[in-house]
Amino acid sequence: MGASALLTLFLGDWETPAKILIVTMLFAAGAALAFPIGLFAARLVSQGRRWEVAVAAAFVCLAAATIGLTGGLFALQYRSYYAEWHAPAFTRTWVLQFVFTTLIALYQFVVLGIRLYFPVGFIALFTAGVWFARQRR
Repeated sequence: MGASALLTLFLGDWETPAKILIVTMLFAAGAALAFPIGLFAARLVSQGRRWEVAVAAAFVCLAAATIGLTGGLFALQYRSYYAEWHAPAFTRTWVLQFVFTTLIALYQFVVLGIRLYFPVGFIALFTAGVWFARQRR
């Protein structure tokens, strides 16, 4: 997933090399954290089912875990940037600021970040699904 983000950003002539590296590392870290969770979820869902179901389960579970964890890492980074202007911790205002900042970060990730998974990430996801189904035999 990091390679997919790198390729998309590089071909899109995006910002500076340092910023491209940061986004690439974010996507690679999110995918690395999500892979074992996605595989575990796919094993639970596809247990005792046919090969096609295993491919679909791996595809959906890995995609959901990768997007969820990468979005979560993005939200943490986003939140840490805006924390300087937020109210003192654990006050009512801080809770509202924390919740809405996190929701806005997740929305921005869905709108702007998911496109970085295409086309390389989609191909890798399909390949991982087939690999998962073949391993179950």
